[in-house]
Amino acid sequence: MAFRLPPMHALEAFESAARHQSFVKAAEDLCVTQSAVSHRIRQLEDDLGVRLFLRLNRNIVLTPAGEAYLASIRGALADIEGATRAIAHGARHELRVSVAPAIGSKWLVSRLADFQRQYPAVDLILSTSTQLGNIRSGEVDLGVRYGDGRWPGLASFKMSDEVLVTVCSPAYPASVGGLGEPAQLVRARLLHHPILPWRPWLEAAGLDWPEPAGGVRFDDAVMMIEAAAAGHGVALCPRRLVESQLAAGSLIQPFAVAALDRGYHVLLAPDGSSRPWVMAFVRWLLAAAQAASRASGGAA
Repeated sequence: MAFRLPPMHALEAFESAARHQSFVKAAEDLCVTQSAVSHRIRQLEDDLGVRLFLRLNRNIVLTPAGEAYLASIRGALADIEGATRAIAHGARHELRVSVAPAIGSKWLVSRLADFQRQYPAVDLILSTSTQLGNIRSGEVDLGVRYGDGRWPGLASFKMSDEVLVTVCSPAYPASVGGLGEPAQLVRARLLHHPILPWRPWLEAAGLDWPEPAGGVRFDDAVMMIEAAAAGHGVALCPRRLVESQLAAGSLIQPFAVAALDRGYHVLLAPDGSSRPWVMAFVRWLLAAAQAASRASGGAA
């Protein structure tokens, strides 16, 4: 009788946890929960009849048996990955992605060339939406949405926390008599977006003000940002969306205050995780977001 091989997902969890020396980082790497990684490794240990890791509080260390097993299987896993990439790149796949308009145009589009270079056989079909219906129905393979991560029935992966900042045109402060400190926002026209309340930022600035009622309201964050650049007021938005305009000087931050807010998440269609090219895009997207956050010095 042929010897039964361990499940591939258990081997992947073991290799990733050993490489990162962390179940948490392995979960991020594999786009699963930490409990799933723990369960897969425990299953592998039970199948093999040996302990692969010593669990020391929150740290993990390979046992001698684990080190020997890792050395034996790492090359085989690399060969399987290489063969899989080769055959996957030989067949074309469509990847349907629905993106919230602002992050799509202000952040994602400029980075897509890197994904296409790595996965030339994946044909991207991009659309913009803030709704969930097209994700739940499977009309698209995945979506990128802003929120608190609670979308019942949909698997989600947080790209990063977002930092909310105020922005305006370089000439706007002088036009309202100066914006030297946050309390002087009383002079300004505030620009609003329905999912970006001002209250968290005001609290971070030390202002015990109610949610502002006046100003101009936009249902499109891109339009709100462009209105700020055109001198129509002060906008509150995730810094990720305005980094290029801040660097170019078409927008400025009148105040150094920033507030940590909810974040952008990748949401999978119900059967999205079963498609390797979908999960490849998820991993690429999470890595790109984390790299951008590190480059900007923290959450962005």
